[in-house]
Amino acid sequence: MDRHHTTKTQNIFRILLGLMLVIAGTGHLAFARIEFQAQVPDWVPMDKDLTVVLSGIVEILLGLVIIFAKRYRIQIGIFAAVFFVMVFPGNIAQYLNERDAFGLNSDSLRIMRLFFQPVLIFWALWASGAWDHLHRHKGNV
Repeated sequence: MDRHHTTKTQNIFRILLGLMLVIAGTGHLAFARIEFQAQVPDWVPMDKDLTVVLSGIVEILLGLVIIFAKRYRIQIGIFAAVFFVMVFPGNIAQYLNERDAFGLNSDSLRIMRLFFQPVLIFWALWASGAWDHLHRHKGNV
């Protein structure tokens, strides 16, 4: 597969994203477990705590792969972006159900959080080199 080279700035932001995911994933399993349960939509057909634990494990693994994987960075960036899309309904549920968590204790703060999700999606794509790769090959997809 394409061994796309990323810039030093992209690599710094890629590592920061990976660290953020490892910390968030650790929070899922430990210090912020209850807070993360507030983001699990009621329609998810699993126990909220199990959902938080499983998503925490995925976040830790994803963060480590983002940091340490030398190959497949483009695919990993795309996977991370898809992951951020998949957890977005939890942020919407937190807003719609007016659930306080992570200091988001008002509708205006909860709605502002919604606008950060596209930033995470772009961050994952850009820092991994996937954004450039997808734009270079958009006619070949």
